[in-house]
Amino acid sequence: MDPYSAALDLLRRLPPTNVSANLDVISRLCPDIAEDLAVSVDQPLQLKSDGENGKEYLCCDYNRDGESYRSPWSNAYSPPLADGAVPSETLRELEVGMNEAFDTYREMYFEGGSSSVYLWDLEEGGFAGVVLLKKALPSATLQKGSWDSIHVFEVRERSRQAHYSLTSTILLYLGSKTIMNEGDGDVSLSGTMTRQVEQDQTVTSPSQHVVNIGRMIEDIENKQRNSLSEVYFGKTKDIVAELRSIEGSEIKNREANLRRELLGAFGRRAPVE
Repeated sequence: MDPYSAALDLLRRLPPTNVSANLDVISRLCPDIAEDLAVSVDQPLQLKSDGENGKEYLCCDYNRDGESYRSPWSNAYSPPLADGAVPSETLRELEVGMNEAFDTYREMYFEGGSSSVYLWDLEEGGFAGVVLLKKALPSATLQKGSWDSIHVFEVRERSRQAHYSLTSTILLYLGSKTIMNEGDGDVSLSGTMTRQVEQDQTVTSPSQHVVNIGRMIEDIENKQRNSLSEVYFGKTKDIVAELRSIEGSEIKNREANLRRELLGAFGRRAPVE
C-alpha cells in the first residue's frame, strides 16, 4: 500500500476529534503527501474574525491561500495577501447572496453557531463552492459537543438547466464530564458521515442556484440527522444498555431466584386429568 492510501486508511480508524493532531503527525513523518492529505481529509472547522467588520467566519482548505484565509464578508485575506485567489465579480455577487441565505438557514436550524460560503470558478466551465456550518456547546458547561457540516458542490450549467454534484460530510462530537464519582472519567462519542447526491435542476436566473443548492443541502442534512439519531445513537444506546443496567445486581439476582422458584413450582405440579 502506498503512503497516501495507508495514511487515509489510518485516519479513518482514529478518533475524529483528534484528526488535526493526527494529520499533523503524519504530515511531519511523510511531508511528500502532506498537501494531498490536507485537501482530502475533513477537519473540524476553525473560527476567525474579519478585521474589517468584526464578523466571524469559518476556515477550511477551500478559503486558504498559503497561510492566509479569505473572509466571505469582506473578500479580504487575513493575514493580508496581495495576490490571493478570489472569485470573479459575477460569482462574488452570488457568493454574497448565498452567505446571506445560509446565515438565515443556520439561525433557523441551529439557533446559533456560524456559517460561511465560498465559491470559485472552474477552468473547464461552471463553478464550485463549499457551504460550512458549525455549532458548538459553550465550553463552560459539563456537556461538550460540536456539529461541523462541510458541503462541497460543483455546478455545470447547461441551457436553462444545471447539473449539481454535492458531497456532504458531518463531523459530530458529543462528550459529558462525569462528576458523580472521581474515578468515573468522561464519556465521549464522535464520528463522521459522508453522503453524495447529484441532481439536474431548472435555472431561470443566477439567483436560482441559491434555491437549488439550498434545497439539496437542507434535504441531505435532514437525512443525515435522521441516520445519526436512529442508527448511530440508537445502536450506541442498545450497547450501553447491554453493558450497564440501571438496576443493581441485588435486584437482578432476586428476580433470577424468583424465576427459578416459579419454574420449579410449575414443574412439580401434577398434570390435570
